Amino acid sequence: MKFKNFLRDKIFLILFYFILMLFISSVIYFNNVVKISLDNIAYINSVGFIMFIFYLTFEYLRNKKYYDVISYVIDTLKENIICSLPKATNHEQRLYQQLLTKINNEYNLKIDELYQGKKENVDFMNSWVHEIKTPIAVCRLVIENSIYKSKEETLSSLEDEIDHIEKYVEQALYYSRLDSFSRDYLINEVNMHKLITQLVKKHAKEFIGKKIKIELNKLEFTIDTDQKWLFFILDQILSNSLKYTTNNGIIKISGILRGNEKQLIIEDNGSGINPEDILRVFDKGFTGYNGRGEFKATGLGLYLAKSLATKLGHYITIESKPSEFTRVTVHFPKLIDYYRVTN
Repeated sequence: MKFKNFLRDKIFLILFYFILMLFISSVIYFNNVVKISLDNIAYINSVGFIMFIFYLTFEYLRNKKYYDVISYVIDTLKENIICSLPKATNHEQRLYQQLLTKINNEYNLKIDELYQGKKENVDFMNSWVHEIKTPIAVCRLVIENSIYKSKEETLSSLEDEIDHIEKYVEQALYYSRLDSFSRDYLINEVNMHKLITQLVKKHAKEFIGKKIKIELNKLEFTIDTDQKWLFFILDQILSNSLKYTTNNGIIKISGILRGNEKQLIIEDNGSGINPEDILRVFDKGFTGYNGRGEFKATGLGLYLAKSLATKLGHYITIESKPSEFTRVTVHFPKLIDYYRVTN
Protein backbone atom coordinates (compact mmCIF):
# COMPACT_ATOMS: atom_id res chain seq x y z
CA MET A 1 0.00 0.00 0.00
CA LYS A 2 1.47 3.36 -1.06
CA PHE A 3 1.64 6.21 1.46
CA LYS A 4 -0.08 8.63 -0.91
CA ASN A 5 -3.03 6.24 -1.19
CA PHE A 6 -3.16 6.08 2.59
CA LEU A 7 -3.20 9.89 2.80
CA ARG A 8 -5.97 10.02 0.21
CA ASP A 9 -8.04 7.69 2.40
CA LYS A 10 -7.36 9.93 5.43
CA ILE A 11 -8.07 13.22 3.67
CA PHE A 12 -11.15 14.01 5.76
CA LEU A 13 -9.26 13.27 8.98
CA ILE A 14 -6.42 15.59 7.89
CA LEU A 15 -8.86 18.38 7.00
CA PHE A 16 -10.64 17.90 10.32
CA TYR A 17 -7.32 18.15 12.17
CA PHE A 18 -6.36 21.44 10.51
CA ILE A 19 -9.83 22.93 11.05
CA LEU A 20 -9.76 21.85 14.70
CA MET A 21 -6.28 23.30 15.30
CA LEU A 22 -7.31 26.54 13.58
CA PHE A 23 -10.34 26.78 15.86
CA ILE A 24 -8.30 26.08 19.01
CA SER A 25 -5.61 28.59 17.99
CA SER A 26 -8.25 31.26 17.31
CA VAL A 27 -9.89 30.72 20.70
CA ILE A 28 -6.53 30.96 22.47
CA TYR A 29 -5.39 34.01 20.51
CA PHE A 30 -8.57 36.03 21.03
CA ASN A 31 -8.95 35.07 24.69
CA ASN A 32 -8.89 38.35 26.71
CA VAL A 33 -8.58 36.62 30.11
CA VAL A 34 -5.34 34.74 29.55
CA LYS A 35 -2.97 36.14 26.96
CA ILE A 36 -0.78 33.61 25.13
CA SER A 37 1.91 34.75 22.75
CA LEU A 38 2.01 33.80 19.09
CA ASP A 39 5.22 31.82 19.75
CA ASN A 40 3.42 29.62 22.26
CA ILE A 41 0.49 29.15 19.89
CA ALA A 42 2.99 28.21 17.15
CA TYR A 43 4.65 25.81 19.58
CA ILE A 44 1.34 24.16 20.45
CA ASN A 45 0.51 23.77 16.74
CA SER A 46 3.97 22.37 15.97
CA VAL A 47 3.79 19.78 18.74
CA GLY A 48 0.22 18.87 17.73
CA PHE A 49 1.26 18.55 14.07
CA ILE A 50 4.25 16.35 14.94
CA MET A 51 2.04 14.12 17.12
CA PHE A 52 -0.50 13.95 14.29
CA ILE A 53 2.27 12.93 11.85
CA PHE A 54 3.37 10.23 14.29
CA TYR A 55 -0.21 9.02 14.52
CA LEU A 56 -0.60 8.86 10.71
CA THR A 57 2.72 7.04 10.39
CA PHE A 58 1.73 4.54 13.08
CA GLU A 59 -1.64 3.96 11.38
CA TYR A 60 0.04 3.52 8.02
CA LEU A 61 2.58 1.00 9.32
CA ARG A 62 -0.10 -0.84 11.33
CA ASN A 63 -2.36 -1.27 8.30
CA LYS A 64 0.27 -1.59 5.56
CA LYS A 65 0.86 -5.29 6.17
CA TYR A 66 -2.88 -5.99 6.20
CA TYR A 67 -3.52 -4.13 2.95
CA ASP A 68 -0.45 -5.66 1.28
CA VAL A 69 -1.80 -9.14 2.07
CA ILE A 70 -5.23 -8.12 0.72
CA SER A 71 -3.57 -6.91 -2.51
CA TYR A 72 -1.67 -10.21 -2.75
CA VAL A 73 -4.91 -12.18 -2.28
CA ILE A 74 -6.60 -10.16 -5.04
CA ASP A 75 -3.68 -10.82 -7.42
CA THR A 76 -3.59 -14.56 -6.66
CA LEU A 77 -7.34 -14.87 -7.18
CA LYS A 78 -6.76 -13.86 -10.79
CA GLU A 79 -4.55 -16.94 -11.09
CA ASN A 80 -7.15 -19.21 -9.43
CA ILE A 81 -4.98 -19.67 -6.33
CA ILE A 82 -6.90 -20.01 -3.08
CA CYS A 83 -5.67 -17.76 -0.25
CA SER A 84 -7.04 -16.91 3.19
CA LEU A 85 -7.68 -13.38 4.40
CA PRO A 86 -5.21 -11.84 6.88
CA LYS A 87 -6.16 -11.39 10.52
CA ALA A 88 -8.25 -8.25 11.06
CA THR A 89 -6.62 -5.48 13.10
CA ASN A 90 -9.73 -3.50 14.03
CA HIS A 91 -13.51 -3.78 14.26
CA GLU A 92 -14.10 -2.31 10.80
CA GLN A 93 -11.87 -4.89 9.17
CA ARG A 94 -13.57 -7.67 11.13
CA LEU A 95 -16.97 -6.52 9.84
CA TYR A 96 -15.69 -6.47 6.26
CA GLN A 97 -14.24 -9.95 6.69
CA GLN A 98 -17.54 -11.26 8.05
CA LEU A 99 -19.31 -9.71 5.07
CA LEU A 100 -16.83 -11.20 2.60
CA THR A 101 -17.06 -14.61 4.29
CA LYS A 102 -20.84 -14.58 4.08
CA ILE A 103 -20.80 -13.50 0.43
CA ASN A 104 -18.23 -16.19 -0.33
CA ASN A 105 -20.31 -18.89 1.37
CA GLU A 106 -23.44 -17.82 -0.54
CA TYR A 107 -21.44 -17.77 -3.76
CA ASN A 108 -20.08 -21.28 -3.10
CA LEU A 109 -23.61 -22.56 -2.41
CA LYS A 110 -24.83 -21.16 -5.72
CA ILE A 111 -21.81 -22.65 -7.51
CA ASP A 112 -22.56 -26.04 -5.94
CA GLU A 113 -26.21 -25.78 -7.01
CA LEU A 114 -25.21 -24.88 -10.57
CA TYR A 115 -22.67 -27.70 -10.65
CA GLN A 116 -25.20 -30.21 -9.33
CA GLY A 117 -27.79 -28.98 -11.83
CA LYS A 118 -25.30 -29.30 -14.67
CA LYS A 119 -24.33 -32.79 -13.52
CA GLU A 120 -27.99 -33.82 -13.36
CA ASN A 121 -28.60 -32.42 -16.85
CA VAL A 122 -25.60 -34.29 -18.23
CA ASP A 123 -26.73 -37.52 -16.54
CA PHE A 124 -30.23 -37.02 -17.91
CA MET A 125 -28.99 -36.38 -21.44
CA ASN A 126 -26.74 -39.45 -21.33
CA SER A 127 -29.67 -41.56 -20.12
CA TRP A 128 -32.06 -39.97 -22.61
CA VAL A 129 -29.77 -40.56 -25.59
CA HIS A 130 -29.31 -44.17 -24.50
CA GLU A 131 -33.06 -44.70 -24.17
CA ILE A 132 -34.05 -43.06 -27.45
CA LYS A 133 -31.48 -45.07 -29.41
CA THR A 134 -33.43 -48.25 -28.63
CA PRO A 135 -36.67 -47.42 -30.51
CA ILE A 136 -34.63 -45.93 -33.35
CA ALA A 137 -32.66 -49.17 -33.67
CA VAL A 138 -35.90 -51.16 -33.55
CA CYS A 139 -37.33 -48.99 -36.35
CA ARG A 140 -34.36 -49.83 -38.52
CA LEU A 141 -34.76 -53.51 -37.72
CA VAL A 142 -38.48 -53.40 -38.55
CA ILE A 143 -37.72 -51.76 -41.89
CA GLU A 144 -35.05 -54.34 -42.69
CA ASN A 145 -37.46 -57.18 -41.87
CA SER A 146 -40.45 -55.59 -43.60
CA ILE A 147 -40.06 -57.95 -46.56
CA TYR A 148 -41.01 -60.83 -44.24
CA LYS A 149 -44.07 -59.12 -42.76
CA SER A 150 -47.26 -57.62 -44.05
CA LYS A 151 -47.58 -53.90 -44.57
CA GLU A 152 -50.02 -53.63 -41.66
CA GLU A 153 -47.65 -55.40 -39.24
CA THR A 154 -44.73 -53.24 -40.32
CA LEU A 155 -46.68 -49.99 -39.94
CA SER A 156 -48.02 -51.09 -36.56
CA SER A 157 -44.54 -51.88 -35.27
CA LEU A 158 -43.18 -48.59 -36.57
CA GLU A 159 -46.06 -46.73 -34.97
CA ASP A 160 -45.29 -48.35 -31.59
CA GLU A 161 -41.65 -47.29 -31.74
CA ILE A 162 -42.53 -43.78 -32.90
CA ASP A 163 -44.83 -43.54 -29.87
CA HIS A 164 -41.86 -44.45 -27.68
CA ILE A 165 -39.70 -41.82 -29.35
CA GLU A 166 -42.46 -39.24 -28.96
CA LYS A 167 -42.73 -40.09 -25.26
CA TYR A 168 -39.01 -39.62 -24.67
CA VAL A 169 -38.96 -36.36 -26.63
CA GLU A 170 -41.96 -35.10 -24.66
CA GLN A 171 -40.26 -35.93 -21.37
CA ALA A 172 -37.12 -34.06 -22.45
CA LEU A 173 -39.22 -31.07 -23.47
CA TYR A 174 -41.07 -30.86 -20.16
CA TYR A 175 -37.84 -31.46 -18.24
CA SER A 176 -36.25 -28.48 -19.99
CA ARG A 177 -39.26 -26.32 -19.07
CA LEU A 178 -39.21 -27.04 -15.34
CA ASP A 179 -37.19 -23.92 -14.51
CA SER A 180 -39.27 -21.65 -16.75
CA PHE A 181 -42.63 -23.05 -15.63
CA SER A 182 -43.96 -19.70 -14.33
CA ARG A 183 -43.83 -18.25 -17.86
CA ASP A 184 -45.73 -21.10 -19.51
CA TYR A 185 -48.91 -21.93 -17.63
CA LEU A 186 -52.50 -20.77 -17.80
CA ILE A 187 -55.07 -21.61 -15.13
CA ASN A 188 -58.52 -22.54 -16.43
CA GLU A 189 -61.47 -24.63 -15.32
CA VAL A 190 -60.81 -28.18 -16.54
CA ASN A 191 -63.44 -30.92 -16.85
CA MET A 192 -61.85 -34.05 -15.41
CA HIS A 193 -64.03 -36.55 -17.28
CA LYS A 194 -63.21 -34.94 -20.61
CA LEU A 195 -59.50 -34.87 -19.79
CA ILE A 196 -59.39 -38.52 -18.72
CA THR A 197 -61.32 -39.55 -21.82
CA GLN A 198 -58.68 -37.87 -24.01
CA LEU A 199 -55.95 -39.59 -22.01
CA VAL A 200 -57.50 -43.04 -22.37
CA LYS A 201 -57.95 -42.51 -26.11
CA LYS A 202 -54.24 -41.68 -26.39
CA HIS A 203 -53.38 -45.06 -24.86
CA ALA A 204 -56.21 -47.02 -26.50
CA LYS A 205 -53.79 -49.18 -28.48
CA GLU A 206 -51.98 -50.26 -25.31
CA PHE A 207 -55.25 -51.05 -23.55
CA ILE A 208 -56.39 -53.15 -26.50
CA GLY A 209 -53.02 -54.80 -27.07
CA LYS A 210 -52.68 -55.97 -23.45
CA LYS A 211 -56.46 -56.52 -23.04
CA ILE A 212 -56.52 -54.28 -19.99
CA LYS A 213 -59.93 -53.19 -18.75
CA ILE A 214 -60.56 -49.58 -17.82
CA GLU A 215 -63.10 -48.38 -15.25
CA LEU A 216 -64.04 -44.70 -14.91
CA ASN A 217 -66.01 -43.62 -11.84
CA LYS A 218 -67.25 -40.28 -10.52
CA LEU A 219 -65.17 -38.08 -12.82
CA GLU A 220 -67.86 -35.46 -13.42
CA PHE A 221 -66.12 -32.65 -11.61
CA THR A 222 -63.97 -29.67 -12.53
CA ILE A 223 -60.75 -28.25 -11.13
CA ASP A 224 -58.78 -25.06 -11.68
CA THR A 225 -55.44 -25.93 -13.25
CA ASP A 226 -53.38 -25.78 -16.42
CA GLN A 227 -54.85 -28.41 -18.76
CA LYS A 228 -51.67 -29.05 -20.77
CA TRP A 229 -49.44 -29.61 -17.75
CA LEU A 230 -52.04 -31.71 -15.90
CA PHE A 231 -52.54 -33.89 -18.99
CA PHE A 232 -48.80 -34.56 -19.06
CA ILE A 233 -48.79 -35.37 -15.32
CA LEU A 234 -51.64 -37.87 -15.64
CA ASP A 235 -50.09 -39.29 -18.80
CA GLN A 236 -46.92 -40.19 -16.88
CA ILE A 237 -48.94 -41.90 -14.14
CA LEU A 238 -51.17 -43.83 -16.56
CA SER A 239 -48.16 -44.86 -18.67
CA ASN A 240 -46.58 -46.39 -15.56
CA SER A 241 -49.79 -48.23 -14.74
CA LEU A 242 -49.99 -49.65 -18.26
CA LYS A 243 -46.32 -50.61 -18.23
CA TYR A 244 -46.52 -52.62 -15.02
CA THR A 245 -50.03 -54.09 -15.45
CA THR A 246 -50.02 -57.54 -17.01
CA ASN A 247 -52.31 -58.76 -19.77
CA ASN A 248 -56.00 -58.97 -18.85
CA GLY A 249 -55.45 -56.65 -15.92
CA ILE A 250 -57.59 -53.72 -14.87
CA ILE A 251 -57.02 -50.01 -14.29
CA LYS A 252 -59.52 -47.95 -12.32
CA ILE A 253 -59.68 -44.16 -12.53
CA SER A 254 -62.03 -42.48 -10.10
CA GLY A 255 -62.71 -39.15 -8.46
CA ILE A 256 -63.55 -38.43 -4.85
CA LEU A 257 -64.35 -35.40 -2.71
CA ARG A 258 -62.65 -35.75 0.65
CA GLY A 259 -62.38 -32.98 3.23
CA ASN A 260 -61.14 -29.77 1.67
CA GLU A 261 -59.91 -31.30 -1.55
CA LYS A 262 -60.81 -33.20 -4.68
CA GLN A 263 -58.85 -36.33 -5.51
CA LEU A 264 -58.17 -38.30 -8.66
CA ILE A 265 -57.20 -41.93 -8.05
CA ILE A 266 -55.50 -44.14 -10.64
CA GLU A 267 -55.29 -47.72 -9.44
CA ASP A 268 -54.03 -50.86 -11.18
CA ASN A 269 -53.67 -54.52 -10.22
CA GLY A 270 -50.19 -54.83 -11.68
CA SER A 271 -46.84 -55.88 -10.23
CA GLY A 272 -46.90 -53.27 -7.46
CA ILE A 273 -43.94 -51.55 -5.81
CA ASN A 274 -41.59 -53.05 -3.23
CA PRO A 275 -41.75 -51.43 0.24
CA GLU A 276 -38.10 -50.36 0.03
CA ASP A 277 -38.83 -48.50 -3.25
CA ILE A 278 -42.11 -46.78 -2.36
CA LEU A 279 -40.48 -43.73 -0.76
CA ARG A 280 -38.09 -43.19 -3.67
CA VAL A 281 -40.30 -43.59 -6.73
CA PHE A 282 -40.52 -39.80 -7.17
CA ASP A 283 -36.75 -39.31 -7.06
CA LYS A 284 -35.09 -38.26 -10.30
CA GLY A 285 -33.56 -41.21 -12.13
CA PHE A 286 -34.83 -43.82 -9.67
CA THR A 287 -36.15 -46.91 -11.46
CA GLY A 288 -36.45 -49.40 -8.63
CA TYR A 289 -36.66 -53.15 -8.89
CA ASN A 290 -39.46 -53.14 -11.48
CA GLY A 291 -37.81 -50.49 -13.64
CA ARG A 292 -34.52 -52.36 -13.77
CA GLY A 293 -36.41 -55.48 -14.74
CA GLU A 294 -38.18 -53.73 -17.60
CA PHE A 295 -34.95 -52.21 -18.99
CA LYS A 296 -37.04 -49.35 -20.39
CA ALA A 297 -37.62 -47.23 -17.29
CA THR A 298 -35.91 -43.84 -17.29
CA GLY A 299 -36.86 -42.93 -13.73
CA LEU A 300 -38.03 -39.53 -14.98
CA GLY A 301 -41.79 -39.82 -15.48
CA LEU A 302 -42.93 -39.76 -11.84
CA TYR A 303 -40.26 -37.21 -10.95
CA LEU A 304 -41.63 -34.84 -13.59
CA ALA A 305 -45.20 -35.59 -12.55
CA LYS A 306 -44.56 -34.71 -8.91
CA SER A 307 -42.43 -31.63 -9.74
CA LEU A 308 -45.05 -30.17 -12.08
CA ALA A 309 -47.92 -31.05 -9.72
CA THR A 310 -46.18 -29.17 -6.92
CA LYS A 311 -45.73 -26.13 -9.12
CA LEU A 312 -49.45 -26.21 -9.96
CA GLY A 313 -50.37 -26.37 -6.28
CA HIS A 314 -51.37 -30.07 -6.39
CA TYR A 315 -49.55 -33.00 -4.85
CA ILE A 316 -49.26 -36.74 -5.44
CA THR A 317 -49.24 -39.69 -3.05
CA ILE A 318 -48.76 -43.35 -3.78
CA GLU A 319 -49.70 -46.64 -2.11
CA SER A 320 -48.80 -50.13 -3.26
CA LYS A 321 -48.65 -53.77 -2.31
CA PRO A 322 -46.36 -56.03 -4.39
CA SER A 323 -48.20 -58.32 -6.83
CA GLU A 324 -51.58 -56.83 -5.80
CA PHE A 325 -52.09 -53.14 -6.57
CA THR A 326 -50.63 -49.68 -6.99
CA ARG A 327 -52.77 -46.64 -6.17
CA VAL A 328 -51.64 -43.16 -7.19
CA THR A 329 -53.67 -40.23 -5.86
CA VAL A 330 -53.50 -36.71 -7.26
CA HIS A 331 -54.73 -34.23 -4.66
CA PHE A 332 -56.40 -30.97 -5.70
CA PRO A 333 -56.82 -28.70 -2.63
CA LYS A 334 -59.79 -26.36 -2.94
CA LEU A 335 -58.22 -23.15 -1.73
CA ILE A 336 -55.18 -22.39 -3.85
CA ASP A 337 -53.57 -19.09 -4.73
CA TYR A 338 -52.24 -19.85 -8.20
CA TYR A 339 -50.40 -16.55 -8.32
CA ARG A 340 -47.99 -17.93 -5.73
CA VAL A 341 -46.87 -20.84 -7.86
CA THR A 342 -43.18 -21.44 -7.19
CA ASN A 343 -40.71 -21.05 -10.03
